[in-house]
Amino acid sequence: MENQIKIYRKNQKLSQEELAKICGVSRQTINAIENNKYDPTLSLAFTLASVLDTTVDELFRNQNS
Repeated sequence: MENQIKIYRKNQKLSQEELAKICGVSRQTINAIENNKYDPTLSLAFTLASVLDTTVDELFRNQNS
């Protein structure tokens, strides 16, 4: 699964640290998610989508799609 978090985050002019604080996680967690080293919980995925003003489906896509 690949994600578009970095793109959406940069479009909103947020740093990893800022996004992490808003979502209640560490900057390292955001970095790991962006680099496909960690899959977020469903709750965090919905929080990220809400903060980044998009849907979970838009943020996370199957690599085969």
